[in-house]
Amino acid sequence: MEPIRRIVARTVVLPQRDVDTDQIIPARYLKTTERTGLGQALFADWRYDKDGKPRPEFPLNQPEAQGAGVLVAGANFGCGSSREHAPWALRDFGFRAVVSSSIADIFRSNALKNGLVPVVLDAEAHQKLLASPGAQVTIDLETRTLAADGLTAPFPLDPFARHCLMNGIDELGFLVSQSRAIDAWEEAACAR
Repeated sequence: MEPIRRIVARTVVLPQRDVDTDQIIPARYLKTTERTGLGQALFADWRYDKDGKPRPEFPLNQPEAQGAGVLVAGANFGCGSSREHAPWALRDFGFRAVVSSSIADIFRSNALKNGLVPVVLDAEAHQKLLASPGAQVTIDLETRTLAADGLTAPFPLDPFARHCLMNGIDELGFLVSQSRAIDAWEEAACAR
């Protein structure tokens, strides 16, 4: 993973509530363990018609969405089953963060492990972003704040997950980085 300290990007707004992981990435796309290529299948049943043609009214298909790096979603985003493919698809599409007033726990955990920053804002700040498609936002992991057009809002972020994101490592990478301390502890424990 690449280190993430600050994200500066435009938003795309998907205001639907209770977007579950099967809507994010339909089950028929779960046959791969590759993290690349899934961006095309992101929200596939909403983005494409029965003939596979893009639906122009869907937010991700609109010209303004191209190059946007932050998805502002409705409440309870990522509910449903646990599938790591959901954050993979969002990252592969180009999103670096998902902002909502509530994000499902399992999705949040999977997102953090895959370099997608889940930002949970209070209801007022969330509503301002939902009403401002295409807003330029700055998400600062150091200060744990999101700023946009006069709005500055704090968001919670687990300290360990924040450390991993800011250093570009996953849980295994963190353990590997601690190998000297682990070896020293084992040597001391065996000497007793």
